[in-house]
Amino acid sequence: MLNFTFFFNNILLGVGLAMDAFSVSLANGLNEPKMNKGKMTGVAGVFALFQAAMPLIGWVCVHTIVQYFTWFEKLIPWIALILLCYIGGKMLYDSIKNKDTDSGEAKRVGLAALLIQGVATSIDALSVGFTIADYTLTLALLAVLIIAIVTFFICFAGILIGKKFGTKLAGKAGVLGGVILIFIGLEIFITSWF
Repeated sequence: MLNFTFFFNNILLGVGLAMDAFSVSLANGLNEPKMNKGKMTGVAGVFALFQAAMPLIGWVCVHTIVQYFTWFEKLIPWIALILLCYIGGKMLYDSIKNKDTDSGEAKRVGLAALLIQGVATSIDALSVGFTIADYTLTLALLAVLIIAIVTFFICFAGILIGKKFGTKLAGKAGVLGGVILIFIGLEIFITSWF
């Protein structure tokens, strides 16, 4: 089962799962255009960790408590919507409230916000556990490692792009970042129903 198709499918799965995290990384780069490389690596690493952990948790659920997971799966779009709208709304509010008192000081993405973003953008990846359910534990671990690596590089690129435009957009970056997060929350919610 360990062949080109396995790697190709899991790389594509990683790209698909990383799109929400990419958009949030872009928003984080817009919000904090002076983010240093160490923090960029940490932010991308958090998204990669969550994108790997969720399918693995889903895989474990399929092999242990699948009857409980199907009930929880209905809550996933609601959780993502609430978390991303909360973070995006707070970012919007802070940007609008502080637009007149902007001291040029860089806004920072805090650990709590980053962890909420990580959960919100990866919670839908729990259902990927169903698609990798026929994998052995070793193959499941390799699959989530591939997903994590792909997510890391995509999110790092998102932060770089966001930083570049964040510097150019200056005071409007927080508003744009907040709107992006709210949009991603709505997109996850709406697409879950269609």
